[in-house]
Amino acid sequence: MSSSPLPNDEETQDEAVFSEINITPLTDIFLVLLIIFMVTSSVIIAPQGNSAQNGIRVNLPQGGNTTTSLPSNDLPIAILSDGRLVASGHVVSPEELTAVFNEAKSKAPNTLVVIQADEGVPHGKVVEVMGMAQNAGLEQLAIGVRQTQK
Repeated sequence: MSSSPLPNDEETQDEAVFSEINITPLTDIFLVLLIIFMVTSSVIIAPQGNSAQNGIRVNLPQGGNTTTSLPSNDLPIAILSDGRLVASGHVVSPEELTAVFNEAKSKAPNTLVVIQADEGVPHGKVVEVMGMAQNAGLEQLAIGVRQTQK
């Protein structure tokens, strides 16, 4: 008369079921999420025209209430909070941005470069981009701001 019960067949079968983890559904979910993020990120960055008001949303600092009409040959450049540069809806390196400036200068010498920097971007990064534009021969520079609330 033993007081310790022996494991029955049901307990050993339950343990056998949990000894393997099937990661196929988890992998499927991650792949679907990856595709969703890739599609939405390309939609967010896609340019919607040639004006500085279109493109990527950045958290612009507040500025004056003056309104300016931008010419059709403006070149919007966005500087994201993490320091990435965006030209024509595409993330570019500093070397690629220099090539964009040179191409804009060759197409239209009076191109207006509109720099839309996020509020958290260091001032030095904005000045660096302005210097790159000036080195390419683009002298008309502007900084994009959002209007103050009255």
